[in-house]
Amino acid sequence: MGSSEEETPTERVEAIDRDAVLWSAGSADRGDRPLLLILHGYGSHEGDLFSLAPHLPLQPVLAALRAPLSAGPGWAWFPIGAAGAAVNPGAPSADALTAAASGVLAWLDALPEQPTSVGLLGFSQGGAMALQLLRQAPDRFAFAVQLSGFVGRAEHPGDARLAELRLPVFWGRGTADPVIPRDAIERTQAWLPGHSTLTERIYEGMGHSISQAELGEIVDFLRERYAELAGTA
Repeated sequence: MGSSEEETPTERVEAIDRDAVLWSAGSADRGDRPLLLILHGYGSHEGDLFSLAPHLPLQPVLAALRAPLSAGPGWAWFPIGAAGAAVNPGAPSADALTAAASGVLAWLDALPEQPTSVGLLGFSQGGAMALQLLRQAPDRFAFAVQLSGFVGRAEHPGDARLAELRLPVFWGRGTADPVIPRDAIERTQAWLPGHSTLTERIYEGMGHSISQAELGEIVDFLRERYAELAGTA
């Protein structure tokens, strides 16, 4: 096969399993409502963060997606580390991030009824996905909740638009997180203030997890966002 027919990395799409999506509402109750996408972490599954549903605001329909790649007992959005490099949870390849986010965008495009707005809530790899989705489609999303995650290393064409929009982003992390490398945290600290309206929260002694204190602040952040979207803030 000639090189002109080969798939380039930027054309690759990691498809979402539509049958694996967990919804908080039936199809008849999803119309004319905002959507909150739930994106789990590495080696986990769509049911993990969906367990937060009873605590979250009732305005949005929740959709918990299953990541496309098999990873141990669960699933992953992208491999840990760039191809041929040492394992590094905070340094995925730009191509892998793009392919995963493109799959989510394709899934959104295929919804029979488009939501009034789309928000993002992701943990760890899912948090990295939330920021990557903002970068790939800045005008598509209303806000992001990024928990114990990071931003990708490479510059992205959507960054300039994000710097204009300054979408609300909640970033929560613990001081005792053993998973996300320090350089990924520092990279995210440097990037987010210039590309979002940032709410940053750091939880003393919290590991790679979500604490009750953090959950309370996530709920407050979401309530503010949905009040703004409804014009009642």
